Amino acid sequence: MLNLVKKYQNAFSVSGYETELANIISEDLKSVCDKIDIDAMGNVIAFKKGKDSSKKLMIATHMDEIGFIVTNIEDNGMIRLAPLGGINAIASCYHTVKFQNGVSGILVVEDGTKAGDITANKLFVDIGADSGAKAKRRVKIGDVCAVSPLFKKLSNKRYASKAYDDRVCCAISAYAALNCKKCAYDTYFVFTVQEEVGCRGAKPSSFTVMPDYAIALDVTPSPACGNPNHLTTKLGNGAAIKIKDSSVICSPKLVDRLTELAEDNKIKYQYEILMAGGTDTSAMQVAGGGCHAACISLPTRYVHTPVETIDTDDLKACADLLIAFIENGAE
Repeated sequence: MLNLVKKYQNAFSVSGYETELANIISEDLKSVCDKIDIDAMGNVIAFKKGKDSSKKLMIATHMDEIGFIVTNIEDNGMIRLAPLGGINAIASCYHTVKFQNGVSGILVVEDGTKAGDITANKLFVDIGADSGAKAKRRVKIGDVCAVSPLFKKLSNKRYASKAYDDRVCCAISAYAALNCKKCAYDTYFVFTVQEEVGCRGAKPSSFTVMPDYAIALDVTPSPACGNPNHLTTKLGNGAAIKIKDSSVICSPKLVDRLTELAEDNKIKYQYEILMAGGTDTSAMQVAGGGCHAACISLPTRYVHTPVETIDTDDLKACADLLIAFIENGAE
């Protein structure tokens, strides 16, 4: 599964510009799926026929990551930006960035800015151009960029990278599609777009599928220092079964079923209650006449920074739990 994670980490996939990753995932799954479509918004919908075609299961994982869009190119060659998604300006500055067209630069802060005053409108990219005219030959207004790829092995089965949110869960979903045995229900592995700017891709794709059951896969903040009381998950404690976040209260039926499957299969798990933030779960839950919806979350430190950190034991637990649900169903 780590090979899938590494491959997906390297793809360019800022919100609204997910085509590269969509094509990679489609290619990876074409040998095991009955049908793969990419809809008008760019969502990948990969279908596998199940034992019971009277029920439909939708699994949603978002392909997009936070990034920046060029708003202005100044006469001195510096490139001004606006955020796409929930940017942590302090965490992002003084890192290298890569534009969709391959141009690289460094993300820096206006001279004289105090640490407490660093916001997104204080950031700009220096690509080495010494004039606006030269910069415009390489970058134009409307181009997008993201922090350059990073994949670093730490100790204790832990890895740091940018954009685990949500590439790592794309890898979990793809791994499940590639390795699950017969699906209990007709199953739709959906890789969504524009989650970071409002769960936009999950809305139309949910209405396309109209699921009876839905599982989202996403990361969830896991504290490193300070241990805020409102963060309930810990790195290394297993797959996190979401109970609620600010956008959804998960189906008690599915929370109980995921718990049962975890215990029956000796999969390490914990519960997640997140007081802020949301996932594609909320969009799937209210599609059409509504459905039973839940979320399996991967505990992650330093979310929305260039050094998001995960534990591979948790990664395996999430994959095992997802496969158990796909194969055994909700009953």
